[in-house]
Amino acid sequence: MSAPPPFPSRPRVGLVGFGAFGRLIARHLAPHAGLTVHDPYLPAATLAARLAADAGPHAVAADLAAAADCPLVILATPVASLAEAVRGLAPHLRPGTLVVAVGSVKTGPAAILQAELPVDVEILATHPLFGPQSAGESADGIRGLKIAVCPLRGRRALRAAAFLRRGLGLDVILTTPEAHDRAMASVQGLTHLIAKVLVAMEPLPTRMTTRSFDLLMQAVGMVRHDAPEVFHAIERANPHAAAVRQRFFALARRLDAELSAEAEFSAEPVHAGPDRLAS
Repeated sequence: MSAPPPFPSRPRVGLVGFGAFGRLIARHLAPHAGLTVHDPYLPAATLAARLAADAGPHAVAADLAAAADCPLVILATPVASLAEAVRGLAPHLRPGTLVVAVGSVKTGPAAILQAELPVDVEILATHPLFGPQSAGESADGIRGLKIAVCPLRGRRALRAAAFLRRGLGLDVILTTPEAHDRAMASVQGLTHLIAKVLVAMEPLPTRMTTRSFDLLMQAVGMVRHDAPEVFHAIERANPHAAAVRQRFFALARRLDAELSAEAEFSAEPVHAGPDRLAS
């Protein structure tokens, strides 16, 4: 890959990972920065075509060292491959670089980032609480959508959070990795779990439906096409997801038992006793 252009009039941002979310990031950062993009899993021609479609002339494909040379580097890799990506990136980073990680789980990734990145590198862990589909459904794009932000090291993390709020119009929620994962165990864990079950039950009615059912299926549609690794990260990598999932299934089993007992009671025949016959 050729060396990136200098983008003299724009801040330089390195982007590692150009899957569905990496493309969304590029689309919304291209008006503000020059992007140097690396994805080891995409052929050069495919990456170049996607960059042209999503970021136009303000992005260039490059090797990992060139992406790491930028003052700000965004890691848009799956949670499962974050450790590998961080170890590959670390030797190429300059002191003072701000590394921003994007992902649906925070506790484990935060520990990886702090352990594997050089001590002179600043770190910000983020979780956009939306995906490419929900971002595309709004007339305002991503403006007004929520993003969880966990500053881990350095002062530039707060400046980046300010840009997310003022520059991109996002609703920034400052939090910690632990608080984030506790909330997401219910918010995402239950949503994706219920969606997975409903998809497995298809075909479901599409014409004779209620408004509440339509809204439920709309929610299913927003996560239906997520990559399998997203579901696995939400349900397995979040340390609090298993407890929420077990409680949900326990309550569902209890409700099923109550309904089964009521159905059995209502189905029992009424037998007339001697007193009733005598009357």
